[in-house]
Amino acid sequence: MEFVLRVMLMFITIMQFAIIGRAILSWFDRSQSNPVSQFLVQLTEPIVAPIRSILPSMGMIDLSPLVAILVLLVLRMMLIGALA
Repeated sequence: MEFVLRVMLMFITIMQFAIIGRAILSWFDRSQSNPVSQFLVQLTEPIVAPIRSILPSMGMIDLSPLVAILVLLVLRMMLIGALA
């Protein structure tokens, strides 16, 4: 059971970094034509898209990556609590 929790923690950490990377790259590569940008979008879209559909539109500002990171942080704290 501990192994599964540790794998889940590693997955959450990877997804957090991927979402941060996606957000940073979106500032420089708006068309997402870079292969790294495309990979990060494909990797993180299953998490970010449902949040984006729930959040109200803020114009050009997309807060869904921030909310996704916060959700992942809460899940991470819950998993760490389960390990303790």
